[in-house]
Amino acid sequence: QVQLVESGGGLVEAGGSLRLSCAASGSIFRIDAMGWYRQAPGKQRVLVALIISDGRTTYADSVKGRFTISRNNAKNTVYLQINSLKPDDTAVYYCEATAVVLGQVYASTYWGQGPQVTVSS
Repeated sequence: QVQLVESGGGLVEAGGSLRLSCAASGSIFRIDAMGWYRQAPGKQRVLVALIISDGRTTYADSVKGRFTISRNNAKNTVYLQINSLKPDDTAVYYCEATAVVLGQVYASTYWGQGPQVTVSS
């Protein structure tokens, strides 16, 4: 299986920056994609940014130009650089990995615990 360990959340003033990290470990054969989702209180979990194995990225419209996703394939780690934070960015941010584990032929989705990001106005 795959374990995802996140770090980097916290309380930040509006306009500030944060960097989230997520390291994947376990019986990993291949990671096809890693991404970040967020869930604000009372709302559904939504995609923030995604990076696939060839480096292509996708962003939610609300974060384009402010958030940058990157990946260190050698370390099975994904990062989310968050700049120009707004109070609306307050949410739990979940790391997600689509990976194939040893002994399997299909990919499964794995989730981290989710660090809280709180932006004060």
